Amino acid sequence: MITDDRYNLLPDSDEENSEEQKPIKSRWYAIQVASGCEKKVKASLLQRALTMGVSENILSIEIPQTPVVRLKKDGSRQQIDEKIFPGYVLLRVRLAEDALTGKWEIGDETWQVVKTTPHVINFVGSEQKRAPGMGRGRGHVKPKPLSPAEVDRIFRQSEQSEPVVKADFSIGEQILVLDGPFKDFEGEVIEVTPERSKLKALLSIFGRDTPVELEFKQVKKQT
Repeated sequence: MITDDRYNLLPDSDEENSEEQKPIKSRWYAIQVASGCEKKVKASLLQRALTMGVSENILSIEIPQTPVVRLKKDGSRQQIDEKIFPGYVLLRVRLAEDALTGKWEIGDETWQVVKTTPHVINFVGSEQKRAPGMGRGRGHVKPKPLSPAEVDRIFRQSEQSEPVVKADFSIGEQILVLDGPFKDFEGEVIEVTPERSKLKALLSIFGRDTPVELEFKQVKKQT
């Protein structure tokens, strides 16, 4: 049955099936979807899996997000949940054993339900070459499961409690300091480091322009 909880985050897992007493093998996969359609895909896939009889194979559907505080031009702050990977949705899928190869892979029915869901572009994986005589179009994409390290990193990032502060500052913009020892100072942005949520600004201290490093949350743009 499909659930929305993030249980068993490692991509390789063996769960005991109470009816058959056999381990359930599952992996996490990423699917590429149309931009801005992540929630639509999740809702549609939940419904399609139920109606098409594969809900027991799609164990979890996730859109990893992280808390972000966006600074607006007027200095106000808006806290939102920002998608970590826009255009992608993660699936934890129950695997089926291939009768010929003995390999554990996504079952054909499950693959078809996912692939034909509206706004789904494809699984993330490796493209298989077409057999000779099958034309020149793109080949079949073989889904590639995420590694344990990838899954752990993604969900750790989505579960962080301290929001990241983001703002669109540009070199040359005028800012006003809102907090800290330089409160109420005005200055000009000379360097922006988005990955650290910090910038450097020239502030007039004792009549001299002095570069000072500030956090995004400490300043606002001058209108």
